[in-house]
Amino acid sequence: MYIHAVSHYLPTQVVGNEHFTQLNGLSNEWIIERTGIAERRKAAPGENTNTMSVEAVTRLQEQADLSDVDLIVGATYTPHDTIATLAHVVQHHLGIADIPVVSISSACSSLLNAIEIVEGYFALNKAKRALVVVSEHNTAYNNDQDKVSGHLWGDGASALLITKERGAEGDFEVLSLLTGGAAHTGKATEAVVLKPLEQGVIMPNGRDVFINACTYMPKASQQALERCGLTIDQVDYVLPHQANLRISRNVMNTLGLPEEKLLSNIQRLGNTGCAGCAIALSENWSMFQPGQHIVVTVFGGGYSYGAMVIRK
Repeated sequence: MYIHAVSHYLPTQVVGNEHFTQLNGLSNEWIIERTGIAERRKAAPGENTNTMSVEAVTRLQEQADLSDVDLIVGATYTPHDTIATLAHVVQHHLGIADIPVVSISSACSSLLNAIEIVEGYFALNKAKRALVVVSEHNTAYNNDQDKVSGHLWGDGASALLITKERGAEGDFEVLSLLTGGAAHTGKATEAVVLKPLEQGVIMPNGRDVFINACTYMPKASQQALERCGLTIDQVDYVLPHQANLRISRNVMNTLGLPEEKLLSNIQRLGNTGCAGCAIALSENWSMFQPGQHIVVTVFGGGYSYGAMVIRK
């Protein structure tokens, strides 16, 4: 299985930390110290999870032919429409008939779960060229006045063309992919919640999230490396879920890797949910060199987690 191309879309509006200073007194220094975030992107009026998905796919069309895509998997926990999902809107945009179209949600780890669904379709010979689209409209569900987590969230989308066979020399080969759930532990079912009929996204147990994220992301990374016979010394970059820069640095420390190998965009984009890792992969795509190994590791609300090892 190969990642042939990846693209991303970011709204144009930039929201700096001064917005939250004026709103609820949180200083720029405090937010950066606690999260690493200096600014984030906010969808414009009229933009939503579905429109951002189409924008990301439109950019992917500039890189690759999508006319023969035979599977679309969408992922988000901030849907614009829970019936006509982002995946259906993408199919409508592409005009491709009679193919499987599904959308999933496993919180911020949904990217890897979506890719794993593709892996299953490939294994069953039900598809050969799949489109994975991840999109989050966090600011539609967020409360900026929430001093605990209101300043964390940003919007954005990404699209990946994944193929069963190598399509070009520059493709990324997926060497190992695993996902799991740790909802049996800690405060998994209450630490980060979004109940649309009651309230927007809140994070009442951030410390518990921090502890478990710092446990499961490096653990999953090591397991994924072992599955494909690689050691930590062979890792060129680590791309963790873009939740908190302190978490990312803790993951690197646990893995025994220098911060120079950390790929991070949270400083500029905030927490873009399940789209964050894919956006960062797109942003850094041209930097990677043949033979390099990248570990993508994720953790989400409900304590879903996963890791993927890819090689240029």
